[in-house]
Amino acid sequence: MALASPSPKTRVLILGGGFGGLYAALYLDKTIARDADVEITLINETNFILFTPMLHEVAASDLDMSNIVNPIRKMLRHISFIEAIVEKIDLAAKTVTIGYALPRRHREISYDKLLIAIGSQTRFFDGPGLRENSITIKTLDDAVFLRNRMIALLEAASIETEQERQRRQLTFIVAGGGFAGVETIGAMNDFLRDAMRFYPDLGKDLLKLVLVHPGSVLLPEFSETLGHYTEKKLRESGIDVRMHTKVTGFADYQVTLDPGEPIPAATLVWAAGVTPPPEIEALPVRKEKGRIIVNACMELDEFPGVWAVGDCAAIPDAKTGKPFPATAQHAIREGRWVGKNIASALRHGPQRPFRYTTLGQLAAIGRRRGVANILGMNFSGFFAWFLWRTLYLSKLPRLEKKVRVALDWALDLFFSKDLAQFITPREAERIHRPGIPNPASDA
Repeated sequence: MALASPSPKTRVLILGGGFGGLYAALYLDKTIARDADVEITLINETNFILFTPMLHEVAASDLDMSNIVNPIRKMLRHISFIEAIVEKIDLAAKTVTIGYALPRRHREISYDKLLIAIGSQTRFFDGPGLRENSITIKTLDDAVFLRNRMIALLEAASIETEQERQRRQLTFIVAGGGFAGVETIGAMNDFLRDAMRFYPDLGKDLLKLVLVHPGSVLLPEFSETLGHYTEKKLRESGIDVRMHTKVTGFADYQVTLDPGEPIPAATLVWAAGVTPPPEIEALPVRKEKGRIIVNACMELDEFPGVWAVGDCAAIPDAKTGKPFPATAQHAIREGRWVGKNIASALRHGPQRPFRYTTLGQLAAIGRRRGVANILGMNFSGFFAWFLWRTLYLSKLPRLEKKVRVALDWALDLFFSKDLAQFITPREAERIHRPGIPNPASDA
């Protein structure tokens, strides 16, 4: 009697190892991924998940860069992992084309079920030099690069003899008054002012930090009260806050503003928004502001068996009628929820619409101060900053990393920030590359 051939496995692809993709994978890894008839693969361009809420602390030398990343392979036991770049998604053919290895190779992978969670990319406008010359704050590489850049400029300014060049070298502008912009400039301000005492040849009046925001209130995700408090505290800490103003260009060491006079500066940090990546733009599906429109179960109506979460998805909130905001807090919940829906769909069960009420929002604004809205109540100052650290420490994956971050923070209370540059020869070339103004010779 002939043996029956094994039934083919149902292939599930998860594109993206950010909060949405990884937390979906973690749920599936503990449940349906153990089944013999299911094959699940996670594809991500790095082999780790980056805890983005703490990026600004790496830039400010408060945390070691390795402490806010977790290797994906250590977190998943029953799900396969591929380190690759998603190049093309063909929803009709049910295939995904990836690029991997050096030199670049390409491979086409087919799927039965698909989760799209590839996040977003920095959104630039058409101003001259913005894309080429500014520094973003979205990846671990960005944070380390910004830290090295600040130290390089301090070193260059300390031996510069022309005061005009010194002022340019020590002028730092951040575009964007949302979470990323406010937390970044607060951390930069703390780092630079703490470092200045080790450069006795530099007067404190040479250092200038400017936050440029097109809106009427900072942190528009919060209430106006907390937004105005944030503006007040940033000004008190020595930051020049420009409201109702846009950065329109950055070339020849001049940051142009509208309205306002150009500001001579060597560094522009761009934190003025995000947009979905080209792979999302190319998809033949409905979109809202570039994000994939999905139903309440996070599934595409046009392509059943395809879900989307995180920054690249517009998930409807039944309470507000608007999409849920693109934050880490929401992406984590979306990931877990869509994991349950995928598992249910694989077993021919019902899917459940995503429901979530935001518990609150927190932001660190420098000098051990923060702002927070928790369950409708506003907090500010040291208590809000303590809440920020406590909450995000609890959300950081894996006990090992929690302990390491807690130790870093404890040591930070007793010792000054580290000023050592971690630069390889290749990194030095990048810091001084033509697109970024050279801190030593040009600025």
